[in-house]
Amino acid sequence: MHVKSRQFIFSTLLFFAMDAAADPFYEFGVDVPKVRMDAPAFTLEKLNGGKASLADYKGKVVLLNFWATWCGPCRYEMPGMQRLWERYREQGFVIIAVAADKNGHKQVAPFVGKLALNYPVLLDPEGEVRNRYEVVGLPMSYLIGRDGKISGRVIGIKEWDSHEADRVVTTLLLMQNH
Repeated sequence: MHVKSRQFIFSTLLFFAMDAAADPFYEFGVDVPKVRMDAPAFTLEKLNGGKASLADYKGKVVLLNFWATWCGPCRYEMPGMQRLWERYREQGFVIIAVAADKNGHKQVAPFVGKLALNYPVLLDPEGEVRNRYEVVGLPMSYLIGRDGKISGRVIGIKEWDSHEADRVVTTLLLMQNH
């Protein structure tokens, strides 16, 4: 193989590696769908009373997080999610935390109070919404663009209070469609 051919192959591979590293979704480990679909609609009971639906947040960037009080990784990542929400909520970002706990309010309210979480918490004790979103484990999160379409999925724990998470959120906030 000629030296120029090897240089071309190396520079092409380097370009693709740099391009992947420049992608905030790739860098943060977000699974991006090949085709963006509408996020499945739902309505659930809010922890603080009343009902909320995904449609209530149309036009906002949504981090839809599935979690439970008994889930150690969930407990670990939620304070970082709170800080992320505090940074971006005025710009059109919202976190919707869907609790999987069977005992609903009785189990979830003390936990949310202890962690001082004040983003929306919804109750899904029967797992209807988890089934619609094909939740395979906890924690699991979906990123939904302003257009109501799924922009990405995260399975497992993440450092939501990180530079990489900031880049993902700011990218979604700046884009009409991702």
